[in-house]
Parts: sequence; structure tokens; C-alpha cells
Amino acid sequence: MEHTYQYSWIIPLIPLPVPVLIGVGLLLFPTATKQLRRIWAFLSIFLLSIVMVFSTDLAIKQIDSTSIYQSLRSWTINNDFSFEFGYFIDPLTSIMLILITTVGILVLIYSDNYMSHDQGYLRFFAYMSFFNASMLGLVTSSNFIQIYIFWELVGMCSYLLIGFWFTRPSAASACQKAFVTNRVGDFGLLLGILGLYWITGSLEFRELFEILNNLIYNNEVNLLFVTLCAFLLFAGPVAKSAQFPLHVWLPDAMEGPTPISALIHAATMVAAGIFLVARLLPLFLVIPYIMNIISSIGIITVFLGATLALAQQDIKRGLAYSTMSQLGYMMLALGMGSYRAALFHLITHAYSKALLFLGSGAIIHSMEAVVGYFPDKSQNMVLMGGLRKHLPITKTAFLLGTLSLCGIPPLACFWSKDEILNDSRLYSPLFALIAFFTAGLTAFYMFRIYLLTFEGSFNFYFQNYSGKKKNSFYSISLWGQDESKPIKSKIPLVALLTLKNNERASFFSKKTPQSASNVTTTPFLTSFPFGTTKTFFYPHESDNTMLFGILVLVLFPLFVGTIGIPLNQEVLDSDILSKLLTPSINLLHQKLTEFVHWYEVLKTPMLSVSITYFGILLAYLLYKPFYSPLHNWKILNLFAKRGSKRSSWDKILHFLYDWSYNRAYIDIFYTRFLTEGIRRLAELIHLFDKRVIDGITNGFGITSFFVGEGIKYLGGSRISFYLVLYLFSLLILIFLKSYSFFFH
Repeated sequence: MEHTYQYSWIIPLIPLPVPVLIGVGLLLFPTATKQLRRIWAFLSIFLLSIVMVFSTDLAIKQIDSTSIYQSLRSWTINNDFSFEFGYFIDPLTSIMLILITTVGILVLIYSDNYMSHDQGYLRFFAYMSFFNASMLGLVTSSNFIQIYIFWELVGMCSYLLIGFWFTRPSAASACQKAFVTNRVGDFGLLLGILGLYWITGSLEFRELFEILNNLIYNNEVNLLFVTLCAFLLFAGPVAKSAQFPLHVWLPDAMEGPTPISALIHAATMVAAGIFLVARLLPLFLVIPYIMNIISSIGIITVFLGATLALAQQDIKRGLAYSTMSQLGYMMLALGMGSYRAALFHLITHAYSKALLFLGSGAIIHSMEAVVGYFPDKSQNMVLMGGLRKHLPITKTAFLLGTLSLCGIPPLACFWSKDEILNDSRLYSPLFALIAFFTAGLTAFYMFRIYLLTFEGSFNFYFQNYSGKKKNSFYSISLWGQDESKPIKSKIPLVALLTLKNNERASFFSKKTPQSASNVTTTPFLTSFPFGTTKTFFYPHESDNTMLFGILVLVLFPLFVGTIGIPLNQEVLDSDILSKLLTPSINLLHQKLTEFVHWYEVLKTPMLSVSITYFGILLAYLLYKPFYSPLHNWKILNLFAKRGSKRSSWDKILHFLYDWSYNRAYIDIFYTRFLTEGIRRLAELIHLFDKRVIDGITNGFGITSFFVGEGIKYLGGSRISFYLVLYLFSLLILIFLKSYSFFFH
């Protein structure tokens, strides 16, 4: 037995000392613990580095031996039930372990500087280490109960980290929204686990798959009930990976610190849903209709996430909807049975999106030096612009991450996304059409984010201190204010495209003030109407600690795609990823092409790359700042024609903008028909309980009171009176009885 496999049970336990020691230290020695707080960051990074080395060794052994290892220990045994704890090491586990540890280490290094001035520094690293331990336990679990325990621990850590700045109402609302939405999916997951245990009598993955497969093959089980259980199992990943219709929590989760967005909501926790579907794919493959449901949910999420990213002004929310769309690609691939393509895109997207989130954190960090800590301004892309001059390193890294996510060769996401697109072309023409179109949308909205942020000139000063009325660029805060009234854009098309000061920003263009070129010094002085002056600073590059994590992550979009590039004709032996996934591919009975030629590798992506370049070109034409007013009007004339055609075009653009900015009205629908509906139902039930249930109870009490009060005045404390009353009552009863006897 390999020692690496034998001691793999320790992997989830390695990061645990940090939250335990921080908690004990703050309880017993609070002053010393706070003074030595950098030690806890170092310890967190060091322990996770040990797990990374351990995980790398496991992955190498998986590639060399293509084996699966499982170890079980009995927890409780009786005549009817046996529960065992253990760990399960296979290629999927190895991939997730490397992903969690590599991204986690870089995010922790980045966070040391990003959170250095925050009072919750120690609390942040305690939460992060506990999350890493929970996530490592999740991916190494060998049975349903174990995976459900860690599934809930991951959700709890997400709740704590989203609401890290809990004094802000928006953060408190966001973490509650994430918690409630995920509980819906988790309840379905629990019901599915219980249903499958009732059918098979087992909770171990491999044993359960085998028993259920035999039952279905021999027609010994109700197929409708099995399908229902599988669908309930799928509800858990739908919520955790922000798939339609349980996706609404992810954009609001950006209220947490940016390193949280990079680690949890881009690379690891949202990938837990994809991981679970991949783990349960042998189960889903033998159940009719479930694979179609998975692929359908995936393609809806792909398109919806891309369209909702088009008009977002908050840079993190735009990246969040991008994450949602890319997770939809992975779910689509799993629904089509493209196990390898889904995991390949999981790897490439995780590193690319982590890079983009860390880059956005550097941008926000630099903007806060100018505007102060106001998320509605420091994260608003409309108030940025021209940051390429002030953040050249971040700009280069962000551009590489953007190009990778768009699918530009030879960067990482090109290889994985192209596999999914090609598989969708073979699976369904409709799905392929939507997937290819969304690839163009991805290029459009990602370059929109890049151009609004880095191109042109810095706009915050001119939007807020030019002597005109300030813009109100507050993002929609769901669950924190009234959402029942969607925003309607009534302004003309040209106003949408040029962004006048007194009007709401458009997702098509942004006008750069002509006087921007006159301001070149840092800091610069500006005069206010009352004769006072104030000094402003331009954004600046982040410290070296933050840049280190960004620069290391840049290497992954450049080179991680090579693990899936076929190097020779035999697919199963052609690249590192296929070698690593060989046991899983054989388990799923996937039909792989026997030969791959280089001319096919170059020919098949031509369509997707062409669509991507078209999306980039369209974004450039609409968002690239033009300094010539005449040139600006020429571009606008391409979109604004006279007469009825112009009016129709205006309506289309306004509809697209309102659809995207208002999040497809899904949150508004949930607010009106679910949140408000449940509250009204609760009020009706309360009214029924108060008036009817309590009324009946109170009525009996009041009746008894008045009857007693009346009876006590009938007696006079004389026995003769009671005897007369008794005889009178007895005569009435005798008369009634006699009457019924003689006349009936």
C-alpha cells in the first residue's frame, strides 16, 4: 500500500489548526493573538502548501498507475444500518485537490495585504482555513452522508464570508439570501439521498451505483421514483453552482471581500456543484431524462448568465454573471456526457476567473484610495476608465485573463470551451446555436468590462466634481430594498450611447470628457464652487504581496491548457488530462474518437474563434472612447436611424438594457410572488390562528365563565329549593320520554 494513499485521510485535517488556535487565542490571550496576527496568515499558507504537495504527489501517482483507492472505517453498526467514514481517491478527487490548494494559497497570500487594514483580519483567516478544510473534506468523501456534512459546512463558511462585513445592510442581506437559496437545493439533495438509500440500502458511491444499475436493468424498481430521487439530488448542485433558477444568490455574494469572490465564488465552492454532478454521473447515465434535464438547465444558464452580464456596472457583479455562464457550460457538458470536457473547462475557468477577480480586487483597492470606501463608486466601472496608465501590471494580467475567458487561442479556456462547443454541435443543433452565440456574448461583455475599466481617461473626478449634478450609480440591492419596481429606461438612444451626466449609464458606450487630457499630474488639485480646494489622487498599483498572487496566476491561463492538448493520434494517451481521467472515462463508457489529426484540431475551432473576434470587435466599436465629437456621431449613426426605424431600434436596445440591468426580472418575480407571497400567506395564517383557533378556545372559556356566573345566582343555599328544582327537571325528562314513546 502506498503511504500517500494510506495517509490521505489527514488531508482535510491539516488546515484545521488555524481556526482552532485563532479561536482559543482570542478567547484566552486576545492581545497577544492580535499582535501576532501575521503569524496566523503564514501558518494558513504553510499548512495549505503541505496539502498542495500531498495532492500533487497523489495526482502523479494517479497518472502513473491509473488506480482508484478507497478506505473505510466503521462508525456505527447494527442489524439494520451500517455507517462508515472513509476517503476516496480517484482522478476527480486529485483534480479538485490541486485546484483548491493552488488557488487557495495564492488567494491567502493576496489576502494578507488586501485585508491588512481590516479589523476582522484574524476572523477572515479563520473562516478561510475552515472553508479550505471543509472543501477538502467534501472532495475526498466516500459516501453520501459524509459528503452532505461537508456540503453543509462549505455552505456555512460561504454564509460567514459573504456576510463578513455584517454591519453593512447589503452584506447582511446578501448572506441571508445565499443561505436561504442554498437551503432550497440542499433540502432536495437530502431528500434524494434518503430516497436512494431506501431503494438500495447503501450510501457508498460505488456500491450504490452498482446496486441501482442492477435494479434498473432487471426492472425491479419504480423508474419514476428513481428519476424523482435523481432530480432531487441534482437540486443541490443547481443551487451551489448557481444554475437557473437558483442562481440569484451569486451576484449578491459579491458583497463579501474580493478574495472571497476569487476563491469561493469563482474557483472552488461554486465548482462543488459541478464536482458532485461529475461524481454522480454514473448514476445519472442510467436514469432516463435526467441527462436531458442537466443539459437543458446548463444551456439555459449559459445564455442567461451571458445576457445578464451585459449591462452590469459593478465590476464584480459582471464577473459573477460570467462565472454563472461558464458554470452553465460545464453543466451542459456533463449533461451531454462530455465528462472530460467539463472537467477540463472546470480547471481552465477556475484559474482564469480567479485571476480576473484578484485583478478586480486590485482595481477596487486602488479606486478606494481615490473615492474612499464606497462600494457603489469604487466598484463602478462607469466611474473608472484610463486605469491602464496607473495600473499597468494589473491591466496586463486582467487582459490575459479576459482573452483566456473569451476563448482566444492558445490561452487555456480556448481548448476547453472549444471541446464543449464541438460536443454540443454533435449533441443538439439548438444547443450548439445557443452555445456558439453565447461564446460571442462572452467576448462582448468581457471586453466591455476591460474597455470601461482600463481604456479612455479616469472619469471619477469629472462625473462627481465637475460642478454638475452627480450621477447615482447604486447597484440594485436585492433583499435590502424594494425590488418590485423595475427600472425603465425612457431616455433616447443617443443619450444611452453617450452617457450624459443626469442620466443612467448605458451598457453600450461611455463618453469620455474632453477635458480629461488636461489632467496629467498625481496628485491633482481641483476648485469647488465655494473657493476651497481639495487634493485627489489617481489610482495606483497594488503592493507586491497582492501583485505576486496575480502574476503567478497569470501563468495558469498561459500554460494550463497544455494538459488537454492532444500530442499524438491516440486520444487516451495523447495528453496529461486524458491519462489522469482514464479510469473515470472507462467507468462512464465514453466513446472517444480513435484518431485526432492536427488539421482537425485547427479546423474545428475556426467558427468559435471567428464569433469570439466578432464579439470583441463589436465591444471595441461601442465602448472604445472616441475623442472626436464628429467621429462619435458617425458611430452613433450606425445605430440610430431616423423615422420609425430609429424608434424600433430604440425599443429593442432599451428592452435589452432593462432585461440585463434588472436581472431578467427574476429577482423581482421572486420578490413579488415568493417573498411577498409567503409573507401574505403567513399573515393570513396568523389571522386565522388569532381569530378562529384562538377564538374557539377563548369562546369556550368565556362561555364557561358566563354559565358559571349565571348558575351561582340560581341557588339560595337551601336544600328544599334544590329538591324542587331536581324534581321539576325530572318531570320534564319523564314527559319528554313518554311523549316520544306514545307518539313515535
